Amino acid sequence: MVLLQEIRDKIARRQYELSKHAVDQSILRRITIAELEQAVAKRSEVIEDYPDDKYGPSCLVLGFTRAGRALHVQCSYPTRPLVKVVTVYEPDPDLWIDFKTRKVD
Repeated sequence: MVLLQEIRDKIARRQYELSKHAVDQSILRRITIAELEQAVAKRSEVIEDYPDDKYGPSCLVLGFTRAGRALHVQCSYPTRPLVKVVTVYEPDPDLWIDFKTRKVD
């Protein structure tokens, strides 16, 4: 929970950066910066943890915009001055159970 609160705090203070992939995906998927910030702000939770990710420890956060749009935000741990948003997308309900658990084939 401390991890999530630190991520929320840094996002709220705009102490984050987007990877090129995150920028590209947000444009393609029509996800605004405001929506990204809203999704992490309050009704959010870490649903997957990637401590051994090849680019550095990261996690997948599920959150909701004010309009109720579910978003997944993969971001670095808040150990750096800026949290890095690796990607952002709207989870496909055919691939996720309650947007939290990956469906297994």
